[in-house]
Amino acid sequence: MPFIETGELRTHYSLTGDKEPVLLFSNSLGTDFSMWDPQMPELQPRSRILRYDTRGHGQSSVTPGDYTIDQLGRDVISLLDALRLDRVDFCGLSMGGMTGMWLGIYAPGRVHRLVLCNTAACIGTKEIWNARIATTHKDNGMKSIAAAVIERWFTPEFRASSPEKVARAQQMLENSPPYGYAACCAAIRDMDQRESVAQIKTPTLVIYGAKDPVTPAADAHFLAGQIRGAAEVELDAAHLSNVEQSAAFTEAVSNFLSE
Repeated sequence: MPFIETGELRTHYSLTGDKEPVLLFSNSLGTDFSMWDPQMPELQPRSRILRYDTRGHGQSSVTPGDYTIDQLGRDVISLLDALRLDRVDFCGLSMGGMTGMWLGIYAPGRVHRLVLCNTAACIGTKEIWNARIATTHKDNGMKSIAAAVIERWFTPEFRASSPEKVARAQQMLENSPPYGYAACCAAIRDMDQRESVAQIKTPTLVIYGAKDPVTPAADAHFLAGQIRGAAEVELDAAHLSNVEQSAAFTEAVSNFLSE
C-alpha cells in the first residue's frame, strides 16, 4: 500500500478505481481504513475510492502530542494536495465525520458532497475523554477498553448474529496504536463545532443509527437542522452503521451521491 510524506506525517492510503469523481472515506476512532471494506464492492465500480488511515491510526504515523480537529482536517487537505485532487466527495463516520464538518466549514472548495455518519458537533465530556486517555496509556490499554467499545459499536442482536464481523472489528480496535488513539481522543474532547456547522453550504447527508449510544438521533437531528438543506437517513444500527447495516448504508450513500 502507498504512503505519502507531508512534513512530520506519513499517511497510509489507498486510491483505487478509474471513474470520477473521487469518493474519500475517513475512518472512526479506533479503526483503520479497512472499516470501509463493506462499501467497496458496490461503490468502487462507480467512483475512484480514496481511503486513508487517520493520523495515529493504522499504518499512518503516530506523531507526538495531543491532536486537534483542525490538524486532522489539514491532514486531509495535505493528502489531496499531494495526490493532486482538487475536489472530492467525502464520507466520514464518527471522528471521520467531525473531520468532514471541519472541511465543510473551513475548506468548502475541496468537497463536492458531504456524508456525515454516526457523528456529532460535540461528543461527550472532558472527564469522559480524559478517563479514556488515561486508560489507554496503561498496560494493555486498548484491550482493556475493547469490550466496552464493542458494546457501543454494535447492537446486541448484531453481536449475536455476526460474531465474525464483530471479532474483526475488535481485533482492529485492539491493534490500534494506543498513543495515537489517545491523541485522537484529545481531538474529540476539545472539539465543539455546534456554533459553526451552520456555515456548511456543501450538500450534506446525515446518516445515524437508531440504536447508537455514542451519537444518538438527537445529535443527527441537530446537524441536519443546522446545515441548510441537509438530508437524514436513519438505520437500524448502533455506532458502526456501515458495518452493521452495510447494504442500507451503502445504498444511502450511493443514492445521495447520484442525485
